[in-house]
This record gives sequence, C-alpha cells and structure tokens, in this order.
Amino acid sequence: MDKKKLNIQILKAKNGSQSAFSFLLDAFWNDVYNYQLRKTQNENDAEDITIRTFSKAFDKIETYDDKYVFKTWLITISKNLHIDLLRKKNISIATDTSKEQEKSAYLVADENPTPEDKIITEQNLAKLLKDIKQLKPKYQEIIQLRYFQELSYKEISEQINESMNNVKVKLLRAKKLLAEIIKDS
Repeated sequence: MDKKKLNIQILKAKNGSQSAFSFLLDAFWNDVYNYQLRKTQNENDAEDITIRTFSKAFDKIETYDDKYVFKTWLITISKNLHIDLLRKKNISIATDTSKEQEKSAYLVADENPTPEDKIITEQNLAKLLKDIKQLKPKYQEIIQLRYFQELSYKEISEQINESMNNVKVKLLRAKKLLAEIIKDS
C-alpha cells in the first residue's frame, strides 16, 4: 500500500472523515481478521474481536503516532482485546470454582471504563442506534440479536426460524448496508 496515501487517509480519519474510516477498514480488515482467526481458531470470536479492534481504533485514532506502522498499531489493539477476552473467560471459570478464587479473579484487572470512555461510548452508541434504525426491520432485528443481545448464529437461527447460513448472509448484508449508511452520514 502506498505509504503517502495511507498517511493522508489516517489524517482524514483523525479529522473525522467517515470515508477515511471506511478506507482503513477495507484496507486492514483481512489483516486483523486473519490474525485473530489464527489466535482464536474461531470465526465468530475472530470477527467479533476484529470489529471491536476497528471500533476501538477509530475511537482512539487521534492517539495513533505515525512514527509506527498503522497495521502494527491495529494488530496491537487486536492482541490486547484478545487478551482481555481470555482474561474474562478465565475470570468466569475462576468464579465458578470457589469463593476464594472469585475474590482474587476480580483483582486480575480493573476493566471499568473511565468517565471519558463512558461518554465516548454513549455518543457512539447513540449514533449507531440512529443509523441502525435506517435499516429494514429484518436487518435491525438481526443486528440487535447478534451485537446487542450477543446471541450465537445458532441461537439467532433458532429464534427467527431460519438456517444458520441465512442468518450469516442476512447479518453480512445488514453490516454492509449499515456501513453504507454510516459512510453516507
């Protein structure tokens, strides 16, 4: 990828350009997703962590220092999110074993968001919800079930009485339509 073009897109993204965010997402999605797929060995986890990676990267794009390679910065965010996921899984496993371990498990990491993080999250969520409402109801429902209720493809399939392949295709279509809405707004 042309380094000059990339730097221009990063600068535009730092200034809030949705088309620049879209460019960066398209340019680096496969790199981050494939990295996570190797780490997690699970398509759903890899996709979820990749989505969270770009969400976090775009929220914190102003902190990116162009002395470093952008792809490396994204992979580092992704790696940290994967570690957080593993910690959460370990915490939930530990809490099931004993009360004593439960107390020490909660001391592992303070994952409480800062007040600034809460404000940013609320603003981003409000904008996202507004954009989701522009989708057809069937797409709104599938996004709600997958990303807000955090149901698996199988659970969604059972709830809406459709095959898992149909669920995956609908979700993919919903995400693409949502991306276009976000890009245009």
